[in-house]
Amino acid sequence: MNQMNYNLNASVKEEKKKKQLGWKSVKSLVGHMVEEKNTLLVAFTAMVVTAILNLAGPIIIGNTVDKYIQTSQFKGVVNNGAILMIAYIIALVAGYLQTRLMGSVGQRMLYTLRNSVFQKLQDLPYDFFNQNKTGDLISRINNDTDRINQFFSQSLMQFLQIILTMIGSGIFLVSIQWKLGLAALAPAVFIWLFTKLISPWVKKTNAESLKSVGGLSAEVQESLNNFKVVVAFNRRDYFRKRFKQVNHENYSAAIKAGIANNLFLPVYTLFSNLGLMIVLALGIYFISIGEFTVGLLISLIAYVNSFYNPLRQLASLWANLQVALAAWDRIRKILDLENNLALVSSKEADETATLLSFRDVSFSYPNGSEVLHQNTFNLKKGKTYAFVGPTGGGKTTTASLIARLYDPTRGRVLLDGLDIRSFSAEERVQRIGFILQDPFLFSGTIRENILYGNSEYSELSDEELKGIFHDTGLESLLQRFEKGLDTKVDVLGDGISLGQKQLIAFMRAVLRKPDLLILDEATANIDTVTEKQLDEILQKLPESTTKVIIAHRLNTIANADVIYFVNTGKVTRAGSLQDAVDMLMKGKMAS
Repeated sequence: MNQMNYNLNASVKEEKKKKQLGWKSVKSLVGHMVEEKNTLLVAFTAMVVTAILNLAGPIIIGNTVDKYIQTSQFKGVVNNGAILMIAYIIALVAGYLQTRLMGSVGQRMLYTLRNSVFQKLQDLPYDFFNQNKTGDLISRINNDTDRINQFFSQSLMQFLQIILTMIGSGIFLVSIQWKLGLAALAPAVFIWLFTKLISPWVKKTNAESLKSVGGLSAEVQESLNNFKVVVAFNRRDYFRKRFKQVNHENYSAAIKAGIANNLFLPVYTLFSNLGLMIVLALGIYFISIGEFTVGLLISLIAYVNSFYNPLRQLASLWANLQVALAAWDRIRKILDLENNLALVSSKEADETATLLSFRDVSFSYPNGSEVLHQNTFNLKKGKTYAFVGPTGGGKTTTASLIARLYDPTRGRVLLDGLDIRSFSAEERVQRIGFILQDPFLFSGTIRENILYGNSEYSELSDEELKGIFHDTGLESLLQRFEKGLDTKVDVLGDGISLGQKQLIAFMRAVLRKPDLLILDEATANIDTVTEKQLDEILQKLPESTTKVIIAHRLNTIANADVIYFVNTGKVTRAGSLQDAVDMLMKGKMAS
């Protein structure tokens, strides 16, 4: 069972292995538009109507010049002018309808994409969030999805209309006078070659720019979250230096992307002017030898403009497409990820196993050295186990494997004799509680935080809930908060100390009455009197509850039934508290 690399900012070599660029990316993006097919069909129909009516203009004008203006038949001029006016009004209405529809499609795409990305994030394992910065994920959800929205709502139909207009103009050019038409279209071949050669580089520079935006967002988020530490150590200079560095990287990447995105326009303009000059020169020549008319030349010039002027718009739209594709690649990386903590079917239960058992368990983090190596031990019902060891020895990793925040690299973890991977997430978290050293609270009240994920008590009244608090011994802890269950908690837990946050997390875990409760330095920020209260509350848990305590303070583990020493990849049973102390002092495994 290899650990999956969830790092979204993969190396270039890894990206080349996964090649899904260019039109493959377009195809996968279009796949998310299936539900919009009816709206897109109406918008596309309106676009076709607009293009046809606009393309009819030059041929009507040319016909008017040759047939009516040169022969002074002004009634025909007025009639054709009226026809043109009606055509352009219908084109205006169709264009407005198309814009309105695509605007709504873009907003729905934005809504759907953000929902999809956020839902995917909910499905990914703990390891994913260890390997990626929060700020970068926020940038992908907010900034990258908005780039795609802008393309769909503002650029997609313009892009398709330009292609349709260019095709129609090309057909008219060749049908009016094929020699002149082919000569006028010759520069377009060079435009196509230039676009094909330069597009991969443009997309790459835009991807780097979006990545730098994510890095900037991550740096700001990290620095602001830790601003108390910055102030405490008076290291605002370090904060400024770090921000200046990532801001400069973002600036450089944005400049490079800007140059790349604006490179199309001058080149397209050059070849457009070249095509117009060719038509003028050859058109005048053909008129001089009597093979062409002035009206047809006017029509031809208009179609050349209809062919090449959209190319100037296409230059900026093509850059927008590259930005959207780069943003889509960043989003697709999240959507393509799979949770490596999959459910497996378990064979018959191992009769020799206890409540929880490690069987030759080894573990290493992605691209890291091995943290645990071939460990086997059992945790029995109703017993209290302490895991001690030096910092970085593997205690928290062991606890994370018990709670299945990770899967072993090799070996198995058994719960009631069955592979822990065969239990659903709901079953597992109901049976295994985890109190972290730095617990996370949600914005809301203490009641909402304590009952988070606990459907058993979610419908109880305050009086019923207070009765449960009394029976479990949690009432004394709740009284430490001025407004009890209605005490407000903001998103960062400001106004509530770290110790109080741990008390809330403690109550949240105990109310679930798990079969196995893990306390990872859960009393590190609590005074001795409160710690004694917590110990008394733990004693009121069902006798079958197994407790796993990870702590550095010896008084916390003094009453443990079994003490394990964790260091250098091994989990070794210590004979007594004194043996554990000796191991800690020596910093090596017992013989």
